[in-house]
Amino acid sequence: MGVGGTLEYISEMISIDKPKKKKKQFNTVELKVRMDCEGCEMKVKNTLSSMSGVKSVEINRKQQKVTVTGYVEPNKVLKKAKSTGKKAEIWPYVPYNLVSQPYAAQAYDKKAPPGFVRRVDQYPTTGTVARYDDPSYVNMFSDDNPNACFIM
Repeated sequence: MGVGGTLEYISEMISIDKPKKKKKQFNTVELKVRMDCEGCEMKVKNTLSSMSGVKSVEINRKQQKVTVTGYVEPNKVLKKAKSTGKKAEIWPYVPYNLVSQPYAAQAYDKKAPPGFVRRVDQYPTTGTVARYDDPSYVNMFSDDNPNACFIM
């Protein structure tokens, strides 16, 4: 190894980049925060505006809705909103035209704003609901199954 090889080796060691931090994505986080007065509204707005990466905070006190836009993570925004002492949760409502059965017991909520229903899971975890993709129900009345149905 000559002087040139040694210099290359040293320059490569120096130029090794440190692992770069992953850039946060631009997000819009919607929260439902219980607010009663202008004081509550200002407290929530000031707290969320002080977070790093927040570009804007919009509050609709009538709907109890807070919209935060910026380079933030939803869980951190929720945690910061709860630190004000207010009851907060991720916005639980979706427009009723996006839900297959908007007036089912799980989705219907009297407290929802007009035109919205509660967000529900696609496959309910409770109750006895047979899904069409469950093989035991599909093959129960099959002609290939000799024990399918004795009434026929």
